[in-house]
Amino acid sequence: MDDTTPAPDDADLVGTGALEPETVGLYESDAAAPPGARSMTLSIAMLVAAVLFAVLAVVPAPYVVSSPGPTRDTLGEQGGTPLISIAGAPTYPSTGQLRLTTVSATGGPGYPSTVLGVVRGWFDGSSAVRPVEELYPPDASKDDVDKANQVQMTSSQENATVAALEELGYGVPATLTVAGTTTGSGADGVLLVDDVLVSMDGTALTSFTQLTDTLKATAAGATVHLGVERAGSPTDVDVVTTARTGGGAQLGVLINPTFTPPIDVKIKIDDIGGSSAGTMFALGIIDKLTPEDEVNGNVVAGTGTMDISGEVGPIGGIRQKLVGARRDGATWFLAPADDCAEVVGHVPDGLRVVRIATLHEAREAITAIGAGTADSLPTCTAG
Repeated sequence: MDDTTPAPDDADLVGTGALEPETVGLYESDAAAPPGARSMTLSIAMLVAAVLFAVLAVVPAPYVVSSPGPTRDTLGEQGGTPLISIAGAPTYPSTGQLRLTTVSATGGPGYPSTVLGVVRGWFDGSSAVRPVEELYPPDASKDDVDKANQVQMTSSQENATVAALEELGYGVPATLTVAGTTTGSGADGVLLVDDVLVSMDGTALTSFTQLTDTLKATAAGATVHLGVERAGSPTDVDVVTTARTGGGAQLGVLINPTFTPPIDVKIKIDDIGGSSAGTMFALGIIDKLTPEDEVNGNVVAGTGTMDISGEVGPIGGIRQKLVGARRDGATWFLAPADDCAEVVGHVPDGLRVVRIATLHEAREAITAIGAGTADSLPTCTAG
């Protein structure tokens, strides 16, 4: 899901009018209607138009209207509280801003679009209008959507914290608990739900990144020997790996990691859900924990999901986010590489886009922007 902040629709009345009535009966055919009749006709027409406008303003329409939403500075405060607060390590001030971007949307469960709102969206170049069934299942409720958005937001904050700390060289210990296996994989029937992975080929597994890095360096089809804690007792199993997209091997297992960060990082943000703020959360953490003033007075906005290993993922509504970023003073925008096709041709004047695929690339980008050496950074191009 995209980051969304529900906002009511409103619309400007373009104008209404009425035809002059024909003269009949009591008056000569070439005579004008008396002032009283004209006034009454005009009053009726205005009343009808007002009623029609009122109806259109409340009648729901089966479309989602997405518009530029608010932005938030991850280096700043919300309601007097730092958006990112850190304990257990020195933190440093910044003279710039790192703004996460959002999309305001109506049309989802609990936040209906109106006919006038949809019409306005069609004519507003910064908005997008899509049929509601393209974005939401027919049986989705407001509570379902709100809970899903909040789960994604919580997960994005945890991923951003782990990725940022590991980018800075911190080790982030994790307990690797099996949440399920993929049918037909080497782990199917071999690993069980609630098994805890403790070693691979004789080497202790202490972090999620260590597990993924080890598998990336393993040939697909190789058999790995896993040390497992099952129901409190140690056991050993062998798993035949399968090919991993992008190279290396995978176990065919779903891991629910429980992290123990060496530094306490808290992120407080209200009225925003979804996962697309992960990259900007991670950059905010990095900026606070490093003495360098990375952005150095610049206003940098951006978007992108963040996984534990530091990969930046695609999001929705990037055209609206570009507009919102420029509206709120950003002159630079970090865009996920997988969203570049949506960026080309839709960048507002005064905003420069940098293409990023990893947290490391994003970190290098804001450092170059702050140093005034960003002209050679990659951007989104056609084709």
